[in-house]
Amino acid sequence: MMASFFDQFESPICLGIPLIAIAIALPWVLYPTPTSRWINNRLITAQEWFINRSTNQLMTPLSVEGHKWALLLTSLMIFLITINMLGLLPYTFTPTTQLSLNMGFAVPLWLATVIIGMRNQPTIALGHLLPEGTPIPLIPVLIIIETISLFIRPLALGVRLTANLTAGHLLIQLIATAVFVLLPMMPTVAILTAAVLFLLTLLEVAVAMIQAYVFVLLLSLYLQENT
Repeated sequence: MMASFFDQFESPICLGIPLIAIAIALPWVLYPTPTSRWINNRLITAQEWFINRSTNQLMTPLSVEGHKWALLLTSLMIFLITINMLGLLPYTFTPTTQLSLNMGFAVPLWLATVIIGMRNQPTIALGHLLPEGTPIPLIPVLIIIETISLFIRPLALGVRLTANLTAGHLLIQLIATAVFVLLPMMPTVAILTAAVLFLLTLLEVAVAMIQAYVFVLLLSLYLQENT
């Protein structure tokens, strides 16, 4: 029983071909394409409003140099939100529950922010490793601690996204299993449990959107330190 709960996180394979590539490529087909008309339909208007608001929230703390990342960060956020939301549908696979995929997003983008900081302002970038006013005996220890915390950042990004989505999916499956088991024996308790399951599903929809936003927001904060 416990093994079956984790089967949903295994990458599906058909004829020896991992289908995770299709799960990653599919969301790009679902986005409505803006037209050249002055007045668009409600879906495209809502999409443009959401993209504009999200971009403003992400780019406001950044300098003009960091605004070059607007397209990349906004596209990544929308992509992660779409994958997370599609993963809540029945009989679907959520690629972002795979730590390898999340680390594949986190490590290159984090490394790019570090390289930009080292290239454009190396003194300030290295100054983050040693807070101002540090006593001389603590300098070696603090440099080691700050360096470790710097390299832990991409790991924290990937693990946070993976853990939150994995925990939510497991909890939904556990409660759904409890509903089916309790329905023949205690219908009233099963109905109450189903109500809890419905509320949990709404919460997971919010978590799917929030975690994608937090992932990109932290990347923008790392970028802010280095631009």
